[in-house]
Amino acid sequence: MRCRNQALRQRGTSTPQERTMFRSSIASLILACSVLAANFAFAGGCPAHYVDGRLPEIRNQKLSSATQELCYGVFGIMHSGVTRTPLWSAEYLTAGNISSAQNLSRENSFHAEGKLPPAHRAELADYARSGFDRGHMAPNGDMPDRQTQRDSFTLANMVPQDASNNRHVWAGIEGAVRKMAQQEGALYVITGPAFIGSSLQKIGNVLVPSHLYKVVYSPKQGVGAAYFIENKPVDDYQVLSIAQLEAKIGIDVLPSLSAQKKEILLRLPKIRIKQRKADNEN
Repeated sequence: MRCRNQALRQRGTSTPQERTMFRSSIASLILACSVLAANFAFAGGCPAHYVDGRLPEIRNQKLSSATQELCYGVFGIMHSGVTRTPLWSAEYLTAGNISSAQNLSRENSFHAEGKLPPAHRAELADYARSGFDRGHMAPNGDMPDRQTQRDSFTLANMVPQDASNNRHVWAGIEGAVRKMAQQEGALYVITGPAFIGSSLQKIGNVLVPSHLYKVVYSPKQGVGAAYFIENKPVDDYQVLSIAQLEAKIGIDVLPSLSAQKKEILLRLPKIRIKQRKADNEN
């Protein structure tokens, strides 16, 4: 509206030179407004959680309907009413937050997300007796205080995850990323499910992902990479470039990066699989 008003105030011009200048001014204003609007669209509601403040961009049209952005204290989510899971959870993971989280005992508080319409959200009953863990995307172990810890237990931050996968190799991935963030000072981390193939399973109304990914971007090094793993009781995983991951999942996870930067592989820690006796979900 401000751009339109500025253009209207220039209508008093009458000479050919003034009309030419007027048309040039209008074109510049339209371009500036378009860029400004695009930047606001990319930023979303909680840009601090994203590289250069830009949300990932959904390329796969099957995933683009019934989405809703949710913002929490130290992470943001793009939720899908189709899968009833997050499409991603994004964090700016700092060494300070990790240090605070280490001093915080775990309090399980799984809950349906009241910000979502009932027809789009997962319920506790969907997971009951399913055999799957309620797998955190933004991990509880990254949360620096009680409020953010409770936020992480919303089902909007969960996917149905193979229990062995969640408690062993995935726990190892989460721990390795925390250690890397402590070494570097801060990382951008985007975690989400992938729905690949035509024979996907459901528990209740919730779609079970075929794979899981965790994108790690180092602001210090200016490049990223991703862990990619089947949602099965496996110990092996892949490390993919950002370009390779985006081709698999249909989401431009780091839209501010150049195509060349997306091909460069950030060196990620190797995962040591620790067998755990505890039955708690991570």
